[in-house]
Amino acid sequence: MRTLVRNIKELVGVETSPKLRKQGKEMAQLETIKDAYMLIEDGKIKAFGPMSEWDGTAENVVDATGRMVMPSFCDSHTHIVYANSREHEFVDKIRGLSYEEIAKRGGGILNSAKATAAASEEELYDMARQRLDDLMHMGTGAIEIKSGYGLSTESELKLLRVIRRLKENSPMTIKSNFLGAHGIPLEYRGHQEDYVDLVINEMIPKVAAEGLADFIDVFCDQGFFTVADTARILEAGIKYGMRPKIHANEMAVSGGVQVGVKYNAISVDHLEQMGGAEIECLKGSDTMPTILPGCAFFLNLPLSPARRMIEAGLPVAMASDYNPGTSPSGNMQLILSMACIRYRLTPEEAINATTLNTAYAMGVSDEVGSIAVGKKANFYITKPMASYEYMPYAYGENKVERVFLNGVEV
Repeated sequence: MRTLVRNIKELVGVETSPKLRKQGKEMAQLETIKDAYMLIEDGKIKAFGPMSEWDGTAENVVDATGRMVMPSFCDSHTHIVYANSREHEFVDKIRGLSYEEIAKRGGGILNSAKATAAASEEELYDMARQRLDDLMHMGTGAIEIKSGYGLSTESELKLLRVIRRLKENSPMTIKSNFLGAHGIPLEYRGHQEDYVDLVINEMIPKVAAEGLADFIDVFCDQGFFTVADTARILEAGIKYGMRPKIHANEMAVSGGVQVGVKYNAISVDHLEQMGGAEIECLKGSDTMPTILPGCAFFLNLPLSPARRMIEAGLPVAMASDYNPGTSPSGNMQLILSMACIRYRLTPEEAINATTLNTAYAMGVSDEVGSIAVGKKANFYITKPMASYEYMPYAYGENKVERVFLNGVEV
């Protein structure tokens, strides 16, 4: 079936010569077409252009008068499969405890791991599916979901099987990430190399045997996994066909960026602590630096130097880090606003950072992340607005009116 979206006030994020990512000065480039149409066929974008050039027919017609049409957000860093919220730790943070202090006494990731172990696969699936549906109706069309709240072979496999079910049953584009090295269980404190051995020798082979993960990830940071730990785990994952990703430099300059680039990680994420050496290391690499504004906001962390990275010629992506402890929101409209308000990106740069570049950070920018012929018809129609700059400006309201994934309204 052919679907025509007509009378679009402005079609945003169009590409006639599609790129896999935008970097440096390119990030300020955002092509649009005013008074436009877009034709969808078999779930993909067939054509687009000025409304004056449309002279065909379509079985289904959608009128977008007064509204923007924008590519769906791509969220390349989430942890949405979890069993419990952690608002009591939120109160602990207000009272002055640091993230590291909470983790050392068995809170944080370990708290979620305990609750996850007690929950059934069906319970975890139902909770995650509801979260996924909520995000979809706020404009997210592609998402990466990490495990990491298992910290045992059985629980990690359970989380990844839930992610597989979400892939099978959601219209979203979903990528799975094995993050067994998310935290160090209490029983391995003082000899964490034994837990690293468990991840390498037991977890990774079992994950690979069931084909459960697209990526392998490590929390390489102060108080978590060392550079040496990280290198061992990434090497093992690569042997089983999992491409690396890294949690790096949230707490300290950890060496995580460098080890990520060394092993050709598709992205290094967090980056609240960044120096000149890290920026230089990323230059010329295929690794996407990915900033998580929600986490920095929620934990009151230093801001990653996004402007400095862009001026150095790097690409920048921005994702939600949706998780129960340090970023309990997956609202990518809010991330778009934070990109402008807190990190001083222009609206054009922020849109590229939350669509095309985040698609690249999960390996799907050849099929989503912009409006281009042949890509999936993943887009949303906004409420009536004067310009696309209103999207980051009006940070307190849901500006999405209708959502289409694979060419179908959801």
